[in-house]
Amino acid sequence: MLDYKDIIIKHYGLGLSGREIAKQLNASKSGVNDFLTAFEKCGTLSFPLPEGITNYAIANHVYGVAQSQQARDSGFAHPDFEDVYRQMHSRKNMTLNYLWNRYLQDCLNAGTRAYQYRHFCKCYARWCEENKETMHFTAVPGQKMEVDFAGKTFHLVDHMTGELLEIVVFVAVLPYSQYIYAEGMASTKEPQWISVNNHALQYFGGVPQLVVCDNCKQAVIANRDWIAPELNKDYAEWAEHYHTVILPAKVRKPRYKSSVENSVGILEKGIFHDLEDCEFFSLEQFNNKLWDLLEKLNNASFKKKDYSRTHYWQAEREALQPLPESPYEYMERRVAKVSSDYHIRFDNAYYSVGREYLHKEVLVRASVSTVKIYTKEGKLICQWPRATSRSQWSTDPSHLPQDYREFSGWNAAFFTRKAMTVGPNTVEVIKRILASRKFEVQTYRMCQGVLSFSKKYGNAALEETCKQALAYGKVTYTFVKNRIAAVAGELGTEARARSVNEARNKGAFVMGTESMDINNLLSRSQELAQGKRKGGDK
Repeated sequence: MLDYKDIIIKHYGLGLSGREIAKQLNASKSGVNDFLTAFEKCGTLSFPLPEGITNYAIANHVYGVAQSQQARDSGFAHPDFEDVYRQMHSRKNMTLNYLWNRYLQDCLNAGTRAYQYRHFCKCYARWCEENKETMHFTAVPGQKMEVDFAGKTFHLVDHMTGELLEIVVFVAVLPYSQYIYAEGMASTKEPQWISVNNHALQYFGGVPQLVVCDNCKQAVIANRDWIAPELNKDYAEWAEHYHTVILPAKVRKPRYKSSVENSVGILEKGIFHDLEDCEFFSLEQFNNKLWDLLEKLNNASFKKKDYSRTHYWQAEREALQPLPESPYEYMERRVAKVSSDYHIRFDNAYYSVGREYLHKEVLVRASVSTVKIYTKEGKLICQWPRATSRSQWSTDPSHLPQDYREFSGWNAAFFTRKAMTVGPNTVEVIKRILASRKFEVQTYRMCQGVLSFSKKYGNAALEETCKQALAYGKVTYTFVKNRIAAVAGELGTEARARSVNEARNKGAFVMGTESMDINNLLSRSQELAQGKRKGGDK
């Protein structure tokens, strides 16, 4: 279907010929000229066009019926799809099935033939495709929030290095009140995306039923058919936490989020110019300036109206769902293995897990404040406050067996025996490390680390380093780690340890990649089998 409104405006408003219009619209010249001829003969419509008129209405005036319906069997009653569209977008929980049943009843009362439901839906979809771009959309209070990134970016100057860092602006809007929220982002990764969405809901004072977003990777993994898009896992959990639904727009279809597109345009044509004239040295400084300008915009009255966005938002806020007690927190996800000390390591800290999970893999989900540990099947094992410093240990005594000193392969006796093969100073260091924590298991990794230096630097270097640690009163793994290389260099033991390792590995055969080729392996297997048969024949 031709865009009749565009043809009329280009011809009568801009003075373009039918040939020029056809070239711009990639349409046939005869089709454009035929329409202009029919429009000039139309007695009920003229230029300028009435405000809000659709292509469908123009076709009715010019041709007496929309062109897409001219081939329709006149024996069927044609539904009023303009009214159907209005009902679908203005009444909550309205369905096409309900409207078709009402149309069917009207046809039965009038004694006319009605479309079957499937054909009714097909015709309505075609009508929407031809007319929805110019239809007026009636927003419902509290129904949805639209979010997107602005195309315009800004820069801040790093006060330490002088480097220019890019700022991307996130924009959210409530379509009913046109109340706008915006925030600058130095990073657009998932944690920051979740954070700005939280801030938008807090700014609006409630949660809408729907969130319409663009198909950015922070929100959508795949959106091939629009019906069942694959959402980013974090964003899906964010929606579940707030009891809302994510509805991504169709790919490359900005009209599906027209309100936020319009809001971005308003910002870019207005307050973004004020921001361009400023120089920023921190993200906080940029956002404070942005929010000051945004507050003025939301409080300013609409043109030809006495009310502002804030006025309509105050009414719309009553229709929003209440915010939960706490905002959603972005979760880091890791897989960890429970070590012999009944702890897992996550983000340079240690957390105990029940003894029944010893040497098993577990799932870790951590927010800013909490670390939760699950089985691989998704069952919660335990949770801990997140560590606030490196190498912090969190241990629950109930996670340890009563005789854990003998139960585990790692225990005090094990490390003491290994230290005795090095020397008395090393034994003393190990004993002090074992006694340095409330729970002995918290020291096992440090003991293992200290003793492992003997492989690289030799027993003599480790024994001397432990002697110095005792003399200086610094009996820690960190002291041994930082000092032993220098001690080994002074004693010359590092080179000897290296030569011992080389001698130990001397004569080792390294396989080439071709030796593991499947054809070579099969060929070798056949040779061995044939050789065995020949040996048996003898």
